[in-house]
Amino acid sequence: MRRVRRNHSLTVVAPMGMRRSGQAAVEFALLYSVVALPLTFMLVFVSEMLWVWHSVSDFTRVGATYAATHCWMGDGSNVTTYMTTHVPRMIDMDKFQNGEAGLQVSYFSADPATGQLAPFTCAAGADCSANCIPDAVTVSVTSYQFTKGLSTLFHLPPVTIPPFATSMPMQSAGCDESGNCLP
Repeated sequence: MRRVRRNHSLTVVAPMGMRRSGQAAVEFALLYSVVALPLTFMLVFVSEMLWVWHSVSDFTRVGATYAATHCWMGDGSNVTTYMTTHVPRMIDMDKFQNGEAGLQVSYFSADPATGQLAPFTCAAGADCSANCIPDAVTVSVTSYQFTKGLSTLFHLPPVTIPPFATSMPMQSAGCDESGNCLP
């Protein structure tokens, strides 16, 4: 408590802090707008980007598993069709469904002498047959850029995510023991 004198005749006792000048409110507004709000947005955007990163990593793994257990097609269309129709729930999933993010499927055969992998080729028209089975497959996501909220709120350029690739050995190639293959 402090004493306030007015007109040198009346003494009024007032609690401390009763008279405020607004300095605390101004300091809070400055601190919130300069530090807390940008850090909150940064935390949200980084979390979204990590969510997409994890989803795309799993997405390539699922695509490679599908490719390893289904027929070889020269253009990989069966795998890309499967992947575009089975995109996991995530931010920007429409970019994977409409083709903005590139999906690439590559098949390889192993050289028996060296064990080195080389691009796989098969006779024309031999797609999805028991006579035409590669040794390995790589599925990758290329040219994906994370743009959610960066350009609209902060006028920042999109973040280019590095290409994700998953390689697997062929398992059944979609063929059963009798030679019947399913795409």
